[in-house]
Amino acid sequence: MTVGKTVRNWGEAARAFGLTVSALATVFGGSAAARAADAAAGTVAAGYTPMKPTPGIGMPVPGAMGLQQQFSPTGEYGAWIHHGLLWVMGLICLFVLILLLIIVVRFNRRANPVPSKTSHNTVLEVVWTLLPVLILVGIAIPSIDLIAKQYKPAPKTALTIKVTGNQWFWTYGYPDNGDFEVVSNMLNIPGQPVINNGVREVGSKPWDGPSHLEVDNRMVVPVGEPIRLQITAADVIHSFAVPSLWFKLDAVPGRINEKVLVVEKPGVYYGQCSELCGAKHGYMPIAVEALPRPQYDAWVLTHAGGVIDSRVKAAPAAPAAKAEPAAAATAEASQAPAGDAAAAAE
Repeated sequence: MTVGKTVRNWGEAARAFGLTVSALATVFGGSAAARAADAAAGTVAAGYTPMKPTPGIGMPVPGAMGLQQQFSPTGEYGAWIHHGLLWVMGLICLFVLILLLIIVVRFNRRANPVPSKTSHNTVLEVVWTLLPVLILVGIAIPSIDLIAKQYKPAPKTALTIKVTGNQWFWTYGYPDNGDFEVVSNMLNIPGQPVINNGVREVGSKPWDGPSHLEVDNRMVVPVGEPIRLQITAADVIHSFAVPSLWFKLDAVPGRINEKVLVVEKPGVYYGQCSELCGAKHGYMPIAVEALPRPQYDAWVLTHAGGVIDSRVKAAPAAPAAKAEPAAAATAEASQAPAGDAAAAAE
C-alpha cells in the first residue's frame, strides 16, 4: 500500500508539473506567436502603397488619335478588329475613288462622244453583288465572336466586385473580401472651385494621376484574374466605362448588369461615367488599380473587416466530423491521471 501511495503521489505531481509547463508555454509561446502573426499582418497591411500611374498608359493623351492601348484580352481582340475594319474601309473607299476617276477621264463627253449602248453585264452584276456580301460576312464573323467574348459568364470562383453609380461618385463593394465598401470621389483641382467637400486636391500625393480623372479611393483589382463586375445605380442611369480595358456597361437603378473584367498587366486605368447623369456628370471619374495578388491581398487587409477571398472552395468536412468522437475519446484516454493507472495496478 505504501508503494502504491508513493507512486500515486508521484503521478499526481508529474501531472501538475506537466499542466503548469503547458500553461506557461501557452501563455508565453502563444502570445509570442500571436504577436508575430499580428506583426506580420500589420506589415502586410501597412506595406500597401497606391501605384503611381504611367503617363500615357490607361489614360487619354492630348492630341492622340485612335483607341487607347488595350490591356485586356477582349480589348486587344476588339482593337484588332477595329484596325482591320479601318483598312477594309480605306481600301474600299480608295477602290471606289479610282473607279470614279477612271470614269471621269475615259467616259466624259469630250473623250467619248458616242456613249455605249450596253445595258447589262451579267458577270459584272454578279461580282458587284457577291463581293460586298463576302466582305460583310468576313466582318460579321469576328464581330459576333467579339460580342460573345465580351458577355461570356464569369467562372464560379471569380472574384465578385459590386459597382454602384451615385450622383456623382462611385462605390465599390467587395462581398468576397469581407463585404467592405469603398467610396470613390474625384479629387479637387487646385485653384478651381471645390467639387467634393472634404476631399484632398490632386497632386498632393506622389501617386496621383491626371486631374479630372484621379480619385481619392480607387477600385483595386487583382491582375490576371477574371473579375465578376456587378453594376447597378442608386439614383439615375450611369455607365461604367474604362476605354483602355475595353469595358463599358450601363448602371441602371433596380437592375444588376454583369460582365467579366480581366486586366492583363499591373497599372492604373482611368475612365469616366459615359451616361449624362446630371449637373456634375463630368466630375465622376473611374480609376482602376490592378495589382498582383500579394499586393491586392495586402490592400484588402487595410480595410476594417477585410479578409482574403477563397478562390478555391474547400472540400466538405463531413468525414472529419464523424471521426471527432473517436478522436475525443482517444484524447481523453491519453489525458487520464497517472494515479488512476497506479491505483489499478495496486
